[in-house]
Amino acid sequence: MDVEALKAEAGIAACRYVTSGMKVGLGTGSTVKYTILELGRRVRDEGLEIVGVPTSLATEQLAKEQGIKLCELDELDGLDVVIDGTDEFDPEFQLIKGGGAALLREKVVAQSSAKMVVVADDRKKVDCLGAFPLPIEVTPFSYGTTLQAIQETLGCEASIRQGENGHLVTDNGNFIIDAQTGATISNPAQTEGELLHIAGVVQVGLFTNMCDVVILAGVDGVSVLEKEHTS
Repeated sequence: MDVEALKAEAGIAACRYVTSGMKVGLGTGSTVKYTILELGRRVRDEGLEIVGVPTSLATEQLAKEQGIKLCELDELDGLDVVIDGTDEFDPEFQLIKGGGAALLREKVVAQSSAKMVVVADDRKKVDCLGAFPLPIEVTPFSYGTTLQAIQETLGCEASIRQGENGHLVTDNGNFIIDAQTGATISNPAQTEGELLHIAGVVQVGLFTNMCDVVILAGVDGVSVLEKEHTS
């Protein structure tokens, strides 16, 4: 089975966590796209009744095309579940996200959700975070100064992400800095805190203690990994 077929299988499998009456965060990315397509099918064919909160303009457009009812997060008293992708996850279910430049909205939605379900293929499973460049959303104002501070804090090279017409601009009007930390982020919460102390940093693509379930697609099919919560 090719990678795209595995992504589709994982994305569809995540829909098992959605039932009628739920308020659902709709993530962004190439895998969760299949979740949105399947939810749209269930809305049309099975009468599934949900309200979705998209994490990006691209997701908003796709969900509207699929006939999924949408609203603003501020209109709701929290969400039942968010289904999203990831760029990396470690054995503690800590994540790196932001490859699609939607990390700020994704994190706002994730923090407002009772459960976070992540869909991924097995290339995203790592022992230690950081091989995937760490995305950091920053203000355009004095971004060069912020870039230098990030490099000094992390002790690595970092660069402004480029789009089709110069610096990539997020849905929130910000820039993304990608930090080449290598697989060295052994304490994601600490790294996140250090970066958030830098004035120009808006948000960091480290999602710590948020993910509850990973729907993982591999050569042997799809498996469900659930985080053990200690009381």
